[in-house]
Amino acid sequence: MTVRARLADLSQRLGGELIGDPTSVVSRIGPLESAGPDTLCFISDVRYAALLDTTRAGCVIVPPALRDRAAARGAAIVCSDPHLAYARLSQWWVLQQRAAPVAGVHPLAMVEPGAQIDPTASIGAFAFVGQGAVIGARAVLSAHAMVGAGAAIGSGSWLKPRASLLDDCRIGERCILHPGAVVGGDGFGFAPDDGQWVKIEQLGRVVIGDDTEIGSNTCVDRGALDDTVIGNGVKIDNLVQIAHNVHIGDHTAMAACTGIAGSTRIGRHCTFGGAAMVVGHIAIADHVHISGGALVSRSIRKPGLYSGSFPIDDNASWEKNAATLRQLHSLRNRLRALEQAPAAAPSAPASSAAQLP
Repeated sequence: MTVRARLADLSQRLGGELIGDPTSVVSRIGPLESAGPDTLCFISDVRYAALLDTTRAGCVIVPPALRDRAAARGAAIVCSDPHLAYARLSQWWVLQQRAAPVAGVHPLAMVEPGAQIDPTASIGAFAFVGQGAVIGARAVLSAHAMVGAGAAIGSGSWLKPRASLLDDCRIGERCILHPGAVVGGDGFGFAPDDGQWVKIEQLGRVVIGDDTEIGSNTCVDRGALDDTVIGNGVKIDNLVQIAHNVHIGDHTAMAACTGIAGSTRIGRHCTFGGAAMVVGHIAIADHVHISGGALVSRSIRKPGLYSGSFPIDDNASWEKNAATLRQLHSLRNRLRALEQAPAAAPSAPASSAAQLP
């Protein structure tokens, strides 16, 4: 479905100031570089202001600092936070294009006896709902999604194709599990026995709060004895590993390929850059931000930005050490040259020359 929206309606929805013809219509959201007269764009950083001079966009969402420059080129919607405005607009835009899920159970779905499915939920073709599972109001199970026995899904949550919520696990309301995500697989637990490994059954669950999103092919392992717990509003990217008994606080976000080892406690409002790694059995405070590729090898008790892997440190100290490390080769050569230089003969004091006869 093609969306056609008047600028007057969009500015009202976003709560921004409209500059230009309120009856103008846009039918696409796109980047500034390839935009046409039918395109709505956004720019949030004044560093990219020069793009306003060349874009052919029909309308641009801009911050107050770019109001006059945007007005000089054409229609604009001025918002205090264009990036946030774009995020909210993108959600509305998709809702106009996406067909509403059809309530009910598809004839090709498999629902075991004892499962409770709200009449407003949508169960797609080849989806599976195990015995005693509970599916809340307006929840959606896409084709091939799987909900294990005794598991529960809150209202408005969505399991996309081939996402799995295994036995006895829980997700709250308005959550999204993207394709291939597995919540509730076994944690990595084995006991050595004369050169072999004996499996330790994982007896806990995974419990996830409301408004949490888990990316494609991400794995959240069930607890060994206690539960693995993920709070409200947590955002986890693709290909992330969350091991057994990890606790993640509300509104923490993790980029792709992050790995969290078992029994780690992570606070609220933390962020993890791509491929960050965290060892097990440590604690990370609220408002800690880990740079991409960093290795967290010890507990972090204070908020702040942390980087590096040799070892991890507060960002300011790490940058100084990294700058020194890059000069290590030249410093070594200079030291070697000093060690090999012949010792210079001591020179007579200048005052002694004046005393010669």
